Amino acid sequence: MTSAWDADGIGSGFDLGAAIDPAVLDRQIIDVVARRIHQKMDDYEAYNFTALQSISLNIFFDLAQEFPTLEHLYAVCLLIPKMFFDIDCTLYVLDNKSGSIRRCAYQCLDADAGELADLPFPQKAVEREGRFLIPIKGNHELISQLPFTPKEDVFGMLEIYPSEKLSEHERLFFERYTNRFGYQLHNRILANKNKEHLQFIRSLVKDIGHNVIVPNIYFKLYYKRLRSKIDLLKFFEWKLKQTFENEAGANQPLPQEKDKLLRDLGYIHEGLMDQYRQILTHYEQTSLFLETLLRRSHFEEGRYVLEKRACNFKKQVIDLQLERYRPRFEERGIEIDTSLGGVPDQEIEVVVDIGLVSQVYANLFSNAVKYTREVTDPASGQRRRFISFGWERKENFFGPGKDGIKLNVFTSGPAIPPETAAHLFEEGVRGENASGEYGTGHGLYFIREVVRLHGGVEGYEATALGNNFFFVLPMDPLV
Repeated sequence: MTSAWDADGIGSGFDLGAAIDPAVLDRQIIDVVARRIHQKMDDYEAYNFTALQSISLNIFFDLAQEFPTLEHLYAVCLLIPKMFFDIDCTLYVLDNKSGSIRRCAYQCLDADAGELADLPFPQKAVEREGRFLIPIKGNHELISQLPFTPKEDVFGMLEIYPSEKLSEHERLFFERYTNRFGYQLHNRILANKNKEHLQFIRSLVKDIGHNVIVPNIYFKLYYKRLRSKIDLLKFFEWKLKQTFENEAGANQPLPQEKDKLLRDLGYIHEGLMDQYRQILTHYEQTSLFLETLLRRSHFEEGRYVLEKRACNFKKQVIDLQLERYRPRFEERGIEIDTSLGGVPDQEIEVVVDIGLVSQVYANLFSNAVKYTREVTDPASGQRRRFISFGWERKENFFGPGKDGIKLNVFTSGPAIPPETAAHLFEEGVRGENASGEYGTGHGLYFIREVVRLHGGVEGYEATALGNNFFFVLPMDPLV
């Protein structure tokens, strides 16, 4: 067939540009699609469809997109052959809810599954008792997503009668027509399934708000009551000390057993207060993450929805997550050294979704606990295991007058190989140093999604002493 395409399937006037630009499609993808287009051009030339047949296919595609329901699609499927070619058809499809067979004809579009329940669908087009039977197949790659399990991808049949009227060319046309209908039907069933799923999710979210979020708020009241009881213990300790001192007389040492009792009470009070603070911090962070991830707007819109506000990034994000993970760093002998990550202690104000960005740091610190390794400190010659963090301003990073803030979390250890590093932020990817450590490969992918929602970029840098994970956020005007 004569065309504007060269031997490789790419037109001589088609400029692909540089593959390094993410806005430019991958050359291999372009080549594959171009070859398939070329093959389809050859296929349709071989089909040699008449002008009327070609028009009927075009109208079918238009109407399949226009009408909203399965019943409309069934009617389009039946009426195109009738109105264009005076061909009578009956449609048999597996019902998307019950999995029973549904018969559709001009006279009736209702279910009629009784005597048809065991009707065998042919695996290829056949003629039977004066009727031409064409199997309806879906998209093999998506067949598992259907709400029923068809046999060998076949979930319906188009019956054309009388078959004696059909030429071989007309039979070929209706096979191709049925194939197009099958893909449209498959997509429509999946769309309906997704709508039902979204309705379920919306209902679930309401239950989450009622049964999870609201009860969780009551924990704040319980923590206040617990704190009052701990403070009351301190008050009794003070009252008891006053009583003991009055009994002993002014400036007189307390008896050993009474002094020990007071010290024991002080020790218990301090221990309870320390545990209270840890539990309260854990509760506050868990509540923040819970309310952020189960935010109703996420489910209603089918994506993460940002609730950005100005915050003191150091105090409201970094410090809280650092304190949360500090005991785990200490358990593993990991030092916190802020000399390599940029500015560690200066307070900064940025506009972010605090809940989501806090989870970014939670993921980075969690990875630091698992993957930080010993290195030799060139300054001291000693073996050390440490992390570092901080930030630095990047002028004009997002364009003229659009500064960014680069936030770093550094971990000591061997550098990640370049071939792995290039895919670190993809779903399910784990580094070679992940052996023996639990993980799903989802954490860095989640970071990427959150950072990009903020209009930022994520990245990784290998250094002489380890690995620096960073993300750059726009310095949005404070609101």
